[in-house]
Amino acid sequence: RDCLLSRGLGDVYKRQELFFSTIQSGHVPNLKAQIERNPNLVNMNDARGFTPLIFAAYFNKEAIVKILIENNAEIDAKDASGNTALAGVSFKGDTAIAELLIEKGANMNAQNSKGMTPLIYATMYNQEQIIKLLLNNNADKTIKDTDGKTAYDYAVEKGFENLKTVLK
Repeated sequence: RDCLLSRGLGDVYKRQELFFSTIQSGHVPNLKAQIERNPNLVNMNDARGFTPLIFAAYFNKEAIVKILIENNAEIDAKDASGNTALAGVSFKGDTAIAELLIEKGANMNAQNSKGMTPLIYATMYNQEQIIKLLLNNNADKTIKDTDGKTAYDYAVEKGFENLKTVLK
């Protein structure tokens, strides 16, 4: 019986590994086929705590993000550190994916375990277009992380003059 249970878990991990590999490769037909066989994959975390949506957003896979959302991926699901897909894309700078996530209702003020928001991440990585997008959609620029810093504080600290004006 224990052997059957461990074999069953092994199958789950194999499916999960294949699914995340498919996301990274961006192969849409394979992804759709896997979701059709097992719809629960869209919200399953990998060994590092990433959800498929976070993973796809991080790797700038817009087509995959769309498919996951169409298949009921949780927009604001968090990874092991408390980051959402919008947080991940905010420091990577893909405005198309950020727009899609916001359009689908992503929480722009979601904080991770260190209090970081998508706006703070975008500021730390000098992603001006993402910052403007977030602010245009009412992101709260007064939120502080666990160090007591706002996005503006990071712009000042890093010397990003262009962002100081945008965030003031």
